[in-house]
Amino acid sequence: MSLVGHNSQIAAFREAADSGRLHHAWLLTGPEGVGKASFALAAATRLLADAAGPRVHLPGLETPGDHAVVNYIRAGSHPDLRILARLTKDKSEDLARSISIDQVRSLQSLFATTPSLSPRRVVIIDAIDDLERPAANALLKNLEEPPAGTIFFLISHAPGRLLPTIRSRCRLLRFAGLDDGQMLLALQRLLPDEPRDEIEALVGVGRGSPGRSLGFAGLDIAALDQAIDRLVGEGDPTNAVRAALAKQLSTKASQARYEAYLERVPARIAAEARRREGPALAKAVALWEEARRVSESAVHLSLDQPTTVFELATMLAKLAPTGSAR
Repeated sequence: MSLVGHNSQIAAFREAADSGRLHHAWLLTGPEGVGKASFALAAATRLLADAAGPRVHLPGLETPGDHAVVNYIRAGSHPDLRILARLTKDKSEDLARSISIDQVRSLQSLFATTPSLSPRRVVIIDAIDDLERPAANALLKNLEEPPAGTIFFLISHAPGRLLPTIRSRCRLLRFAGLDDGQMLLALQRLLPDEPRDEIEALVGVGRGSPGRSLGFAGLDIAALDQAIDRLVGEGDPTNAVRAALAKQLSTKASQARYEAYLERVPARIAAEARRREGPALAKAVALWEEARRVSESAVHLSLDQPTTVFELATMLAKLAPTGSAR
């Protein structure tokens, strides 16, 4: 599957690869979930395929789906590709807090031999932010004296926290969030069975990050948006809509949907503000500021969920033509 967006990053990497002066370490930075890991895997696949020969004649980082290298990688059995990420804890599905020094040291067995299928070898670390300090120091030695033919892709959501010595040995590629059109395309590919209205709702909650949107998949965000739109359009003179939302979003099982609601309310008020002017604009801006304050503190301060839902819904209802909210 080809990448969605990030055309300038693809072009920069492609130019470096085609020039024959490919830097040995690439630091991929940007918000979480925007596609940095997908970029790294696509770039690794293309590098390994080109190195194995014959060279692939496709644009960007695309590699034919039936290529032997693609099949090896899909099966998790390519001998010249290593991906380091946090492991699951013993007898649990929870992830470890960090990538351990033992994981980094395990790369030495890879580097002790020549690559198997071509002169090229690739290491992806997702994310380098997760390395414990001794592991980061161990990796630094490999970046200072890179094994022949080895390319590193280091994924970072917070590059400012990395060792300066690691950052200085990498070429930087900055990634930004996708626009709405790119988000729509990415989510349609990732969730081919989801209805269009749910995909569009997930675009809104993702804020440019397909990975973030996937965290809300299956939660019927479209129905949540419909309730929000009803409050803005019609108000809630009987409290029925607000009471129903408070009940729906106050259970332990609805936590993820509640968090989506906290995202959607300020976004919906902001969208309404952009359509207004004069006193109506000032009112919407004031409501947006208050909604953002409540939403940002709700989870952190463990605010009462039914009360928070009702309060935010009241702000939405105040935007209705009649200002229908009590």
